Amino acid sequence: MSRDGGTPDGWRVPQAPLGSSWRLSGRLWPTQREDPADAEAVSHKLAVRAGLVRQLAAGLYTIMPMGLRVLKRVERIMREEMDRIGAQEMLMPIMQPADIWEATGRYGLAEQYRFEDRSGRPMVLGMTHEEIITWHAAREIRSYRELPQMWYQIQTKERDEPRPKAGMLRVREFVMKDSYSLDRDEAGLEASYAAHSDAYARIFDRSGLVWYRVESDVGMMGGSGAHEYMAPSPAGEDVIARTADDSYAANVELARSVARDPDFGAAPAAPEEFATPGIGTIEELSAFTGLEPARLAKSVVVVADSGPVLCLVRGEHQLHEKKLAHIVGHHRAAHPEEIQEWFGAEPGSLGPVGLDGRVRVIADETIARGHYVTGANRDGFHLRGVVLGRDFQAETADIRTVLAGEGSPVDGRPIELVPVIEVGNIFKLGTKYSDPLGARYLDQDGREHAIVMGSYGIGPARIAMAAIEQGHDEHGIIWPRAIAPFDVHMVLIGDAESPQAEYAGRLYEQLSGLGLDVLLDDREGMSPGEKFVEAELLGCPLRITIGRRTLPEGPLEVQVRRGRERRDVPLEGAAYAIHRLWLSIG
Repeated sequence: MSRDGGTPDGWRVPQAPLGSSWRLSGRLWPTQREDPADAEAVSHKLAVRAGLVRQLAAGLYTIMPMGLRVLKRVERIMREEMDRIGAQEMLMPIMQPADIWEATGRYGLAEQYRFEDRSGRPMVLGMTHEEIITWHAAREIRSYRELPQMWYQIQTKERDEPRPKAGMLRVREFVMKDSYSLDRDEAGLEASYAAHSDAYARIFDRSGLVWYRVESDVGMMGGSGAHEYMAPSPAGEDVIARTADDSYAANVELARSVARDPDFGAAPAAPEEFATPGIGTIEELSAFTGLEPARLAKSVVVVADSGPVLCLVRGEHQLHEKKLAHIVGHHRAAHPEEIQEWFGAEPGSLGPVGLDGRVRVIADETIARGHYVTGANRDGFHLRGVVLGRDFQAETADIRTVLAGEGSPVDGRPIELVPVIEVGNIFKLGTKYSDPLGARYLDQDGREHAIVMGSYGIGPARIAMAAIEQGHDEHGIIWPRAIAPFDVHMVLIGDAESPQAEYAGRLYEQLSGLGLDVLLDDREGMSPGEKFVEAELLGCPLRITIGRRTLPEGPLEVQVRRGRERRDVPLEGAAYAIHRLWLSIG
């Protein structure tokens, strides 16, 4: 092996793609010293400071060249894993005729951009592509012999997000990998769903994320089931409930738990009224009675399309709006004057006893056990010893939020609540879209059936932002090796005519020839300290410093970004030693 890093016998040198390495002089890389004033999430702060993105307007970002390199690396992983399970890539329009969305009942969604073309035809900007993929399937698929199929794209989406925030985590325009499975029956859908689930696990593992797969609500997508892929982060707006051993994990929108029952003691023979002057909250009632909140029933009144509903949960719990919506549909909070009309009392003194069917009552499942203090429907009074089934009738359902420390419904292990960033989702659509859009096929007997579908999405930018949230320190970003903008960041200390510049150029070519993406900071007029600060801010896996002390004898100073550990590498065979070091880091 030569001092210049020549190829040893038997060493196969891969060829790096053209343009995968950069000399930084003349390139756009707009770093920033201070955090943006409106930034709260770490990923937002560092993405702006490291020159990955720039904001155009609320929820609209330009991906700068350095940031685009990260996204392209994520997209390459996604393409490889989609191709691996047999999916074919295509590209569908962002602008779409509204009548296709009208057929599925999704035209007019609050987040949808709508307009008319010059001919007056209603159009939308696609926030997702289930309608369009189904429209194509209806025209391209005829026979069972053509199924199953899996199609995917990586395309821009438009969403009129009401509260864009947290930088790239909640935006109005974004790129998404969305794929779709087309099957003959539910068994085929299960196989396609499992294939995507495995592919997603590999994508997130290869991208270097810590992640969880959790049960989730189907939401506006519809269908029979769904899972989300969540990356834990303090910046996450979603919350999941999980056990430490992953025996149970679910979005809090669906999560169930086994609540600890208090010591109720013996129930009185009938409810007993007592005065509670000035008491209006669970906290005040608990302090007044000396009872823990779990022995008190909280009353929440909502108005559904069918009329008023009284919801009962234990005092330590909160009503979960989405769980309730699955039971009563669209609803709103009741106004004070409505509550007075229906109950004859103000909020704080409400309860289920004596309503005589005037108001629909839904009690959380926990209320079915024990006896409770409830409002007496008389201002300043409550009832103790109220028992469901004896003193009032109610529907029972899971309508509460889970609490940390409660038991898993699977095995009773304690659950924890974890803030997370959603980075992907998968849905069993069934025939929700194929039925209204006529996507059908003929079986071997000539009988017609609806195509059974699945939908699967991943946000490349969310993967990148989650990686920053999970990998950073006080100096900047610490990228996972697979999605870093460059594998190696070379810092040249010296002008273009110096011996170290000549050596840096040779090493740059050698490392590129070994298949590494190399960033050579050959800018002049900057101090070494400034270059080091920017290198640590960008966070590539390895940093190489080439200065006067490097030549003629070395060693070459290499820093592993994760942990900022220094390694000294001999000049002889340096390219291969650096390549081996790069392979050894996560």
